[in-house]
Amino acid sequence: MKLSARNVLPGKVVAVTKGATTAHVKVELSSGVTILSSITNEAVDELALKVGDSVSAVVKSSDVMIGK
Repeated sequence: MKLSARNVLPGKVVAVTKGATTAHVKVELSSGVTILSSITNEAVDELALKVGDSVSAVVKSSDVMIGK
């Protein structure tokens, strides 16, 4: 699969928590940093995501905002 996104972060799924419609998927990167992705429950099911799976977190954003 080819992607236009430049930020593809390989890691392992360490948690999948489903809510009413949205799931939170926690991914641990090789550096030990964890990131959290919010995706639909349907996407979790279609990808058959489970703890221990090797995945790639793909980040594509035109803006990163920080407020204080």
